[in-house]
Amino acid sequence: MSNMSFDPVCITGVGITTGNGQGKEAVMSALYNAEHRFGYMQRPGRQLPSLQAQGPAEGFIGSEIQELVMPAAISSQLLRNTSFTAQVALATLSEAWDEANLAEVDPSRIGLIIGGSNVQQRDQTLAKDRLVGKERFVRPTHAMSFMDTDIAGLCSEAFGIKGFAYSLGGASASGQLAVIKAKQAVDSGLVDVCIAVGALMDLSYWECQSLRSLGAMGSTLFSDNPELACRPFDTRHDGFIYGESCAAIVVERVKSISRQLPAPKIYISGVGLCSDGNRQPHPSLEGEVTGIQQAMAQAQLTASDINYVNPHGSGSVIGDEVEVAALNECGLTDAHINTTKSIVGHGLSAAGAVEIAVTVEQMKRNKLHPSRNLVAPIDGTLPWVVDSAAEVEINNAMSLSLGFGGINTAICLSKT
Repeated sequence: MSNMSFDPVCITGVGITTGNGQGKEAVMSALYNAEHRFGYMQRPGRQLPSLQAQGPAEGFIGSEIQELVMPAAISSQLLRNTSFTAQVALATLSEAWDEANLAEVDPSRIGLIIGGSNVQQRDQTLAKDRLVGKERFVRPTHAMSFMDTDIAGLCSEAFGIKGFAYSLGGASASGQLAVIKAKQAVDSGLVDVCIAVGALMDLSYWECQSLRSLGAMGSTLFSDNPELACRPFDTRHDGFIYGESCAAIVVERVKSISRQLPAPKIYISGVGLCSDGNRQPHPSLEGEVTGIQQAMAQAQLTASDINYVNPHGSGSVIGDEVEVAALNECGLTDAHINTTKSIVGHGLSAAGAVEIAVTVEQMKRNKLHPSRNLVAPIDGTLPWVVDSAAEVEINNAMSLSLGFGGINTAICLSKT
């Protein structure tokens, strides 16, 4: 039984953009039908210049947003000199804002947290490449736009947010960390509503190459078949596959809500957050177990109460193995599991927020999406959702997110 005492915090708005589509309906339709967009990435600044002449098969695999439709309410003047990351944040936040009907809320009681650090790298790489030998002509606005706080400022101006606005970094756990901090902000009464945005981390060829060299990013194994490369928890995984994505989550205290909102309500019933005390990128079983146990304890849930787990599931060989061990150690062996990254890819800073958004939407529909390329699970005893969508009553769910530098987060969600 989840903890719904005192003044619970619920999620009242969700926005999501991925390479599979823009908006909740488009993304969820793609997920339920396992429709991917994986291929050799084409966005300028995403492939090594030295390999471009050799053709796309030499490049990095990923999933890229095909088209971004900006809301009419966002002025073209505001969009001048904005990065792709900032544009996607604005469009995604707009969907969550409208669903939560935040136009009726006092703007001084709304907070904003942008999850992600160093998220505009490709935009900066392109700008620098264009100005080689002409560095004195760098535009003055670069002094602001290279900072991640510029995204917070841009979004606060576009939507009139006056409670607070800031950015934070937690590597690949940034998006979920932003949701946790948003919950804490409304729990404390600092604001009535807080929006957490998992920002699109716009990788350039510098980051892609270093992540490949580190062994974190795949896929040399499926260089001839990019559609097969992204395979979390499968025995043939060889690293994460990048996917452009962004999500916005609106959280607020139930007692502060006076406007009409649709049912059912999804509550953040418990959170977990801990550090491994380790700079390295490899995961820690102890840290993951601690985060899971913290979230369940705060939610007053046992493992048998959890119907569904949306795992971090990056596709990392070591990471997947440790995460499965953590699920087993915590007794989460009966909860259904699928892998959102297998269809949308790994959005890094955005991933945790994207997976919260997807978990919320699946809970509302009582329907779980399948997992792509999960042919031979590394643990065949767990109840994976594999080949097709599954109708499942989901009253309590858990989402996990992990970041380089030993960051472990977990969130329990409950439905009434």
